[in-house]
Amino acid sequence: MTRGDDDVIRLLNVGCRFGSQHVLKDLTLGISAGETLAIIGESGCGKSVTMKVMMQLIRQTSGSVEWFGRDVTAIPPGERLQQQLRLGYLFQGAALFDSLNIFENVAFGIQENQRFSRDEIRDVVFERLREVGLQEDVARKRPSEISGGMQKRVGLARALALSPDVMFYDEPTTGLDPVTSRRIDDLIESVRRNRGVAGIIVTHDLRTVRRVADRVVMLYPLRRLQPDDRQLIFDGTVTELAECDDPRVREFVAEELSDVRAA
Repeated sequence: MTRGDDDVIRLLNVGCRFGSQHVLKDLTLGISAGETLAIIGESGCGKSVTMKVMMQLIRQTSGSVEWFGRDVTAIPPGERLQQQLRLGYLFQGAALFDSLNIFENVAFGIQENQRFSRDEIRDVVFERLREVGLQEDVARKRPSEISGGMQKRVGLARALALSPDVMFYDEPTTGLDPVTSRRIDDLIESVRRNRGVAGIIVTHDLRTVRRVADRVVMLYPLRRLQPDDRQLIFDGTVTELAECDDPRVREFVAEELSDVRAA
């Protein structure tokens, strides 16, 4: 399940190191259009690096990355920027601009990268805020004046303003209470259902995995692998994850998915 002809993003034998520290080794992984993929694993296994290599925020040391069937290195720089705008990113801390209000945060990408009239920008901003469950009166507030959960929603609205084909979610529910976490999970699912957007989620939260993932992959730290072991130690559905007998997977999942096994 690591590669398919309809993959929107592929990593092919990708390796990544920082100085002498190897983080990824010979990783091959693909995600299909409309699929929601969760990347899990213990801290230090390379989850966030994998996501950033997919987006080319970090360049791999070896192997290749494909966007929409094309090797990224073969795409001319100007066109590559346009292709990169098809990738949306919800940062772990929302990463809103403190000096801008909510309207300006959501409008930032379309003002910088597309040609819209002032009225069109206004319409897009308010449509995206409504899409993530926020009222128009939040638009004039500063990020510091709204809750962490609302900041996450604003970050998602900003990413969706550019109508991406792929959304990346970096620990989308970290630091949120259970009720707000469920709301964020519901939003991730609604983006997939209503827009057909592929989603890639890096998370430690197995409740999020259970709620939204079509497919789960688990990475393992290179330092704990034998020389011939694969870094990707699981690739399958949530049910298959719950039933996996690999002791490394069992240790990570523990009893978190016991009700999935029972079902």
